[in-house]
Amino acid sequence: MLQLVDTPATLMARVATGDARAFTMLVGELYGPGLRVATRVAGDRGEAEDALQTALTRVWTEAARFDPAKGTVGGWFRRIVVNACLDRRRRLRLVAPLEAAAAVPSDLPDPFASAAANARARRVDAAMAHLNTRQRAAITLFHGEGATMAEVAAALDTTPKAVEGLLARARIDLSRMLASDRPETRDR
Repeated sequence: MLQLVDTPATLMARVATGDARAFTMLVGELYGPGLRVATRVAGDRGEAEDALQTALTRVWTEAARFDPAKGTVGGWFRRIVVNACLDRRRRLRLVAPLEAAAAVPSDLPDPFASAAANARARRVDAAMAHLNTRQRAAITLFHGEGATMAEVAAALDTTPKAVEGLLARARIDLSRMLASDRPETRDR
C-alpha cells in the first residue's frame, strides 16, 4: 500500500487551517535547522532558543500568509528566524559573549585532533561574534545553511547585491580577525 508523505508545504497548508498535529510535525522538520541558524545569528544558545520559540509561534499564527509560489517553507522559516534574532538584538542592544565550546568527549580516538578542531571552532565563533548581526546572518545562511544568494536576500529583506557586499565584508573581517589570532602572527 502506498503511503503519502507530508511535505513541509502540505503541512503548512494544514497548519493554516489550525491543524495542531500538522504543526507538531512541521516543528519536527524545522526545529533543528532553525536552531542552527538562530544560534549562529544570535551568537548565544539561550537567545537563539528564545528567537526560535518566537519564530515557531509566528509560523502557527501566520501560517496562512505563507505563499508556496514565493518560495519554500524552509526559506520562509529561515527569514522568520533571522528576523526574530535581529528583533531580539535590537530590543536588547547587548552583545552577549559566546559560550565556551563543549569539552572534548573522552571516547574520541584522537583527543589532540578534536582539541585542535574545537580550538578552531572557538576562534571562528569568537570572530563571528565581532561581526555585525546582518553580516553574521548572511555568513550563517550562505555558508552554514547553503542558502542561495536570493534566499539570503529574502531572509534579510535586502537585495542579492547587498548580500554580496555583506558577505565580502564579513569574509574580509573574519580573515583579518582569524589571521591576527594565530599564534605564529602574535609572536612576531
